Amino acid sequence: MNTVYRLSYLMVVTLLSLACAEQKTAEEKINSPVLTDTLRFTSAIVSVFQDSQGHYWLGSQREGVCRFDGKSFQYFTTDEGLPDNQVFAIQEDRHGIIWFDTPKGVASYDGQTITKHTERNNQFSQNHWLDTADRQAGWPRTEMALWFGAGTKEGVYRYDGQNLAYLAFPNPKGSHTGNLYAVTGFSKGKNNRQWISTYAGVFGYDGHELIVINDETLGLTEASGQLHVRSIFEDSRGRLWIGNNGIGVMLKEGESVINFSREQGKLVPMDAFRENTATGQFSKNTGLQSVFAIAEDRDGNIWFGDRDTGAWQYDGHTLTNYSTIDKHLRSPMVCDIYKDHNHRMLFGMAGGGVYQFNGQSFEKVF
Repeated sequence: MNTVYRLSYLMVVTLLSLACAEQKTAEEKINSPVLTDTLRFTSAIVSVFQDSQGHYWLGSQREGVCRFDGKSFQYFTTDEGLPDNQVFAIQEDRHGIIWFDTPKGVASYDGQTITKHTERNNQFSQNHWLDTADRQAGWPRTEMALWFGAGTKEGVYRYDGQNLAYLAFPNPKGSHTGNLYAVTGFSKGKNNRQWISTYAGVFGYDGHELIVINDETLGLTEASGQLHVRSIFEDSRGRLWIGNNGIGVMLKEGESVINFSREQGKLVPMDAFRENTATGQFSKNTGLQSVFAIAEDRDGNIWFGDRDTGAWQYDGHTLTNYSTIDKHLRSPMVCDIYKDHNHRMLFGMAGGGVYQFNGQSFEKVF
């Protein structure tokens, strides 16, 4: 081998080695996010989820999402591929893929790579709540569908295991809020009905019909107080609980609809609200007024998370308030309530951290 050829050969080998090293470094950055043995999030925990492997996932207000495997926390942010560092909801499909709902789109994680779906994959069927595939296969084919908010779009995304479809909302009459179609929650009910809450009202879809619940259908007026829905939940008895920011909880049982908060004597007149500029809380709200989370425990008790007054438990007769989960928290607001595989009720707090209810008091979990 002559000298010139030998030098050229060595240069090529060196360049290839450097390229491989750079590629390995990039892959390690994606596949090996930061690990810690304690939760490092300082912002609100807005979503809690336990996957089929028993791992816990915590979605934060502005710091991304993390996974706890029982030993350490693994963090994922926009640096690892998330569309946004606010994670509204976390779900798992039947293949074990983890899905994230963010203000800027939907993403999934297969254990190695985060994929942005709404930005990268244009696989949307426009405005088909009941499309041809559903009619041919029947609604049970999609009963395990995953549902996501669509950001500023006036509708939702539905993933049926193969395609991500965009479904536009019909225009509800009598709407009064600013961002009418912002999705604030989902709840899977009986008979395969999927409930979707937005500021202006609630939609229920079972594959055959789309139910609309809004100010007009409930007969609500400005004088009586109007919907500003922030949470939705159908319990094991088929009762629909609608949490609002302002008029408390509406309870729909069959054809009957009542203002549960008012019936319980836990509703403060709206004109009495005064915001504390130092804390951002509404000091006159001492009741079940601004409800951002609803869930049911193994005993059938209904739990509510209020913005200003913390956690509430309803056992069917008595409504009990736990206004101070932890005196060191900067906010009593409960952002999410989740029942894990062991039936523990986990509370994601606006003041940071996740707490569990032990039957008498709250203990910090993460």
